[in-house]
Amino acid sequence: MGNLFPRVYDMAMLPLERTKFNKIRKALVSKASGRVLEIGSGTGINFPYYRNASQVDAIEPNPVMNKRSNKRIESSRIPIQPYLMKAEKLPFADSTFDSVVATLVFCTIPEPVKAIQEIQRVGKPGAKILLFEHVRMNQKLLGKAQDLLTPTWKKICHLNRNTLELLTQANVSIKKIDRHFKGLFLTIECLNEK
Repeated sequence: MGNLFPRVYDMAMLPLERTKFNKIRKALVSKASGRVLEIGSGTGINFPYYRNASQVDAIEPNPVMNKRSNKRIESSRIPIQPYLMKAEKLPFADSTFDSVVATLVFCTIPEPVKAIQEIQRVGKPGAKILLFEHVRMNQKLLGKAQDLLTPTWKKICHLNRNTLELLTQANVSIKKIDRHFKGLFLTIECLNEK
């Protein structure tokens, strides 16, 4: 990903963020409460939407994106502590967080099962797990197109990752699923069941 992706990310997302993505993020992130872990915080696009959090620990493995989030951290009403790290190995103690947020990030995580296991470990029993992700589509032709494009795209994003299935296998309690853009994007609300 290097330096190019972070530079282009906010600009590329801007048209989507001004439309439905903005509403989806705001509605989902505002449900996070207490001490919050944000996985793959990127440029801090979710930071303005935290309303009920007492603190946000934001992890991001890309140093350029992490640096670009500083402006949003400075203007946030909630204390936000950024960390330069990956989701597969978190330095936090067991049962630390009341809520975990991940938006449009699971397609980029090299080992998503390990990341989910870490979320479960650092989340308190009953912690909210709130995700907004794109997934492999159920429509045969579109799903096949995602499968064909994934080998080319996978350095940036696994277009055909089935994050919902990974969560089901991890034994989290899925409470609500909303489908957007004909099922290409999902908001998933879960509870941590340890």
